[in-house]
Amino acid sequence: MAHTKSGGSTKLGRESASKRLGVKRQEGQSVLVGEVLIRQRGTKYLPGLNVKKGSDDTLYAMKAGVVKFSTKKKMNFDGSTRRATVIQVQ
Repeated sequence: MAHTKSGGSTKLGRESASKRLGVKRQEGQSVLVGEVLIRQRGTKYLPGLNVKKGSDDTLYAMKAGVVKFSTKKKMNFDGSTRRATVIQVQ
């Protein structure tokens, strides 16, 4: 016999394609209207001035300008605080 019998199903082929998340524009870079600044899951980065958040938490530039990052304290639901990075376009 030239073939294998009852080998069962393969254990390979279950990996999903990478989603290419992360920061797409760095501080000081100039951007145009509608450019993607950050692709993320959840709100690790918060939208600031001239930046909008899409339905999948992606941050977009709403105005042409220069990217700027800053931090602010954010209160969690349990009363604890965390430092969140805010991205804005000036």
